[in-house]
Amino acid sequence: MTDRRPATIKDVAASAGVGIATVSRVFSGTGSVSAATRDRVLAAARALDYRPSALGRGLKLRRSGGIGLIVPDVTDPFCAELVAGVLDCARTLGEHVIVDAADGDPAREAEIVERLAGQRVGGIIAMPAGDEADWRGAARVCSSVVFAGRVLPGPPGPPDVPDVPSVLADDAGGVRAVTEYLAGLGHRRIAFLGAVPGGPPRVRERAFRAALAELGVPVEEDLVVAARPARDAAYAAAAGLLQRRGDVTAVLAADHLLGEAAVLVARELDLRVPADVSIAMVDDVAWAELCDPPLTAVARPGRDIGYRACELVLREPARRGRGGPVLLPTELVVRGSCGPPRAQRRRTLAG
Repeated sequence: MTDRRPATIKDVAASAGVGIATVSRVFSGTGSVSAATRDRVLAAARALDYRPSALGRGLKLRRSGGIGLIVPDVTDPFCAELVAGVLDCARTLGEHVIVDAADGDPAREAEIVERLAGQRVGGIIAMPAGDEADWRGAARVCSSVVFAGRVLPGPPGPPDVPDVPSVLADDAGGVRAVTEYLAGLGHRRIAFLGAVPGGPPRVRERAFRAALAELGVPVEEDLVVAARPARDAAYAAAAGLLQRRGDVTAVLAADHLLGEAAVLVARELDLRVPADVSIAMVDDVAWAELCDPPLTAVARPGRDIGYRACELVLREPARRGRGGPVLLPTELVVRGSCGPPRAQRRRTLAG
């Protein structure tokens, strides 16, 4: 019994009823191919178990193929979902992914970007931490750079340099929804645990302030607390807040590390949730549902963000710098960690 001959690009073209050039465009991500034709080619490739030649394609395009993916921390739940989405899309399109973690360090991130550019990858997807100018330089070297999950602060670049496209969760919409929910329960002293100045863009804090302003609820600056993205810093920020302001009736944490810290501090201070303080957070991680009570959270579509970012890199290079960011919707998941504030609860019971 002889081994079956590996399928070639000619076999795929014949099976899909298209030309060899069309199959090449589908797998290289270059040129214009209709969605129906692309799906037909990919289906034929799967049926034939076709494996594109990365070496041959790299020599033709003068790049090594594949894409680079840079995240702050591969163990972070949101990052893990984003990585999974990128891998799903890349696998479907026959590409490989080089994953690295920058640990939120701009210098390490710059080293990774330089190494990926030296390998002549086809594109880079990143949750950026570094300098805007560095990334614009990377965008000139790589055929495509896409930000996923976050963007860098700062003004737009020069008119001759395209903005780096991005795929983001609608964080502003999610924070607005949870803030309105807490205010609707009767909360007026709502604390916000957020990011330090100079860190990732503080879209969530701005949305929190804007939502309270629209509701006519004054923002107490003493209740807006910043922390570095680390467990010890998050815990210190939450402890300082809840010890200093015993009149706080609700806490909104800007991410799951801060949410975890708020839950731990409330437990150590013998604060009942939600009887004494309501807690909600951005990022619906797995442990949120396992808390007692389960935690209200804003779910961000990490896997979808990764998948869409990979599509932009591999399928839609012409979109670079056009049309603004791709915003994917968030969802408010209401659970048992939020209730009316103490005073209103006492009035309800008395009534």
